[in-house]
Amino acid sequence: TPVVQAVPSFATAPALVVVGVLMMGSVTKVKWSDVSDALPAFLTMVAMPLTFSIANGIAMGFVTYPLLKRLGGRGQEVHPLVDVLAVVFIAKYLFMD
Repeated sequence: TPVVQAVPSFATAPALVVVGVLMMGSVTKVKWSDVSDALPAFLTMVAMPLTFSIANGIAMGFVTYPLLKRLGGRGQEVHPLVDVLAVVFIAKYLFMD
């Protein structure tokens, strides 16, 4: 929308930094020894500032988490709603961006 486009990226950067700082408190709870847990968390944290979008970072996590769990043979750990959201995010990026 024109209102969102009127806000320059340097104005949204502080919000992304605050979200990043808040996320750092949860970093210690990530099982870094398990790639299927660690990689989606890492990609989520990295994608937010690189894409200037909290939503894109969250989408990256929702897409990679079920994918890596299924590739690792642990698909039963993924809640069906996570699969639905992953499909929605993939469809968004394929058809809307």
